[in-house]
Amino acid sequence: MDKVEVSSTQVISQTDNQKESTLWEDFMALIKVGIINSNLMTAFAGFWIALFYNNASFADYWVTFLLTMIGTGMVIAGGCIINNYYDRDIDHIMQRTKARPTVTGTIPLKVILGLGIGISVLGIILLSFTTVQAALFGAFGWFAYVVLYTMWSKRRYTINTAIGSLSGAVPPLIGWAAVDPNLHVAAIIIFVIMFIWQTPHFLALAMKKCKEYKAAGIPMLPVVHGFSITKRQIVVYVTCLLPLPYLLFSLGTVFLVIATLLNLGWLALGISGFKTGNDLKWANRMFVYSLSYLTIFFLTMIIVTVPSTIF
Repeated sequence: MDKVEVSSTQVISQTDNQKESTLWEDFMALIKVGIINSNLMTAFAGFWIALFYNNASFADYWVTFLLTMIGTGMVIAGGCIINNYYDRDIDHIMQRTKARPTVTGTIPLKVILGLGIGISVLGIILLSFTTVQAALFGAFGWFAYVVLYTMWSKRRYTINTAIGSLSGAVPPLIGWAAVDPNLHVAAIIIFVIMFIWQTPHFLALAMKKCKEYKAAGIPMLPVVHGFSITKRQIVVYVTCLLPLPYLLFSLGTVFLVIATLLNLGWLALGISGFKTGNDLKWANRMFVYSLSYLTIFFLTMIIVTVPSTIF
């Protein structure tokens, strides 16, 4: 009997752990952790470079830093939750979204909507404890993603990618404004770089998932106009990135060299798409390169300014 009772307890315990694990995984899927991580990296870069341009020390701004990172993360998470809530009618069609709790029903929709609104509001409140401008940028990024992209353009226009890029380009401005509400031109340049970077990044993803987007009725550029035009658009956007790092010349030669090599490498890979025999393989390489580009670009920006900012 003792052995049976122990076995039963173990089974119940394992079941509870599985439920907790599943609930946590569902929550992580709701807030789109990958998107949060990449945006927090650029928000941190904006914060850090603002310290550099203002000859300020990170040690004097660590509380502001925590408020900025937590607040930004919550605004992004809240927007992603509402995006999932709104797209629940089409997410079951796409392979990468059909396991979301808004589709499976593992979390009640009312709870999901409440989480999205509550986390968004709390994030903006936290940002307001840094500067009003940082909170306003956070609110604008949320509005661009939830209203302009998710609710308005995503299912109507092929320029939905560019419209959605507004929200993805805002985190560096939030980080910068938390330190310096009077934005330097460098902050605007970083915003423009992020805005331009996102279109080739997401168009490559749209090519990879073209069949799924088509099935869901989402008018992504490769769905409506085909791969040839999409590849041309990608190359045009990557080309536009070429001169922008030179407007940040004050970050030094090392940054300029690495940024230039990143741009030239991406452009070369983009041009190779015109001769490729496998569009999907090329799109995947472009997508992976874009992620590496983002990471290396902003890490370089941070590393080259460490001596001036850390103390």
